[in-house]
Amino acid sequence: MGPLIILSRGIDRLNYWVGVLASIAVIASCAISAGNAFVRYGLSTSSNAWLEVQWYLFAAMVMLGGAYTLYRNEHVRVDLLYAIYKPRTRLWVDVFGFIVFMLPGVILLAWMTWPFFLDSVYRHEGSPNAGGLLRWPVKLLLPVGFALLALQGFSELIKRIALLRGISDVPEAITEYVRPEQ
Repeated sequence: MGPLIILSRGIDRLNYWVGVLASIAVIASCAISAGNAFVRYGLSTSSNAWLEVQWYLFAAMVMLGGAYTLYRNEHVRVDLLYAIYKPRTRLWVDVFGFIVFMLPGVILLAWMTWPFFLDSVYRHEGSPNAGGLLRWPVKLLLPVGFALLALQGFSELIKRIALLRGISDVPEAITEYVRPEQ
């Protein structure tokens, strides 16, 4: 289990720093949005490229932030029964969910979005708007985001199996459950 835990920590570190990039994308998007509003309404001009950069940054927030959200254990789950389970049962539910639902789903999505990105690169796809941007960089976020999410899912699976095996050298926060506020 030792090498797998080391791999899990490496994946966690990677997705932590990707999460930092997603957070920077939030700040940059807000700044560009404010700048676009000022330029449009204050100076009566605009730029399609800056509007598209804003959308691209939003896509980066979503696609790169997903794995970080899973790493932080702040993802959405079905809480109806999970809340009443004991911590060990929660670990088993998570293992089942990762193996049966999450990992196959995001691996399939990463695989299916790769040709979508490649087609955009081969066709040199650009925005139909005047002064718009190339489309392939934002389309690259799809397979990359899903691949990062799959890696983080694998990391979470490793941690839960380690806890089930009695290895305590993993973060305990993953067994905590905080009921959503109403």
